[in-house]
Amino acid sequence: MVVSRWGQWVRMLALLGYVVPATVLSCSTSPPLTPSTAAGRPVVQTPPSSLALSPTPDTVPGPPPLSPFTGLPTDLGAPVLGVKIDNAAAARPQSGLALADLVYVEPIEGGLSRLLAVYQSQVPSVVGPVRSARVSDLQLLANFGRPALAFSGAAPEVGALVTRAPVLNASALVRTGDYHRDRRRSIPHNLYADARALRQGGTPPQDIGFRFGPPPPGGRPVPGTEVRYPATTIGVQWVPAEARWVISMDGAPLTSAAGPRPSAATVVLQRVPVRDTAVRDAAGSPSPFAMTVGAGDAVVLRDGLAFSGSWSRSAPGAITTFTLPDGSPLTFASGPVWVVLVPA
Repeated sequence: MVVSRWGQWVRMLALLGYVVPATVLSCSTSPPLTPSTAAGRPVVQTPPSSLALSPTPDTVPGPPPLSPFTGLPTDLGAPVLGVKIDNAAAARPQSGLALADLVYVEPIEGGLSRLLAVYQSQVPSVVGPVRSARVSDLQLLANFGRPALAFSGAAPEVGALVTRAPVLNASALVRTGDYHRDRRRSIPHNLYADARALRQGGTPPQDIGFRFGPPPPGGRPVPGTEVRYPATTIGVQWVPAEARWVISMDGAPLTSAAGPRPSAATVVLQRVPVRDTAVRDAAGSPSPFAMTVGAGDAVVLRDGLAFSGSWSRSAPGAITTFTLPDGSPLTFASGPVWVVLVPA
């Protein structure tokens, strides 16, 4: 059956929740994600000791507010910024990734990957290289409230969706003065942004479904694993001395242009359906849409361990829940989170 270009975009708008109520898109049955295993050990977080004295209620300090993205203390009044960051080989090392609360790795045209970095607790002065937005970004951010979204531009069809999406358009076309080119790099891998300026006007963080706490039982020791896209390999390795997962791309360590190497306390391997859209790049390759509304398998890597479970999100504005096979929450370790969208 031949589907018209208009019909494809009506369906796309429905998936994003703009025209008709979003339909829950169930993942096709796929074998569980099974990273390689080896020796490792969990990191146990010790709760703070109770107060020796019992002061009056007026003098008892309340607990610090915690980020829904990291489980760590943050100013919940500070706005949220999402930035589309280039992940082509020519764009590495990137700037500002190490300060992100949350990073999504997405498939794009030609089997490559791109990053959507989310900042709230810490914001770098410079971030990039900044690249164009995709339909996947808009569905990912639909339950964040109305964050600012920094991107270089977008295909006309995607740009039309941005105007309807619950995001603040902070693109280079709208906020020209907050972007600059690094002449030491080649176009299009040299556009950088002032993240502190761009996040102004975004809404504060809200619950997107992450739950932080001690590791559940049943974890398998995992020293590292990798996810393969057709033209990109994303590697993850546990570093016990740092109690962090470090990232590699195409077999090489992912580093920063300045400052520490990006790392995560929790890495989520989220298996999602991926479908081609009517949008094509300059080479004629279709732009994929990684669907994060629906349900599917997930593996959560934390404390040197892997936990198999599932994810579920009923609508664009709903939270994403991560659960163990028995239905109990699949908790994350406190700290930065990386989510790798694995094509189902």
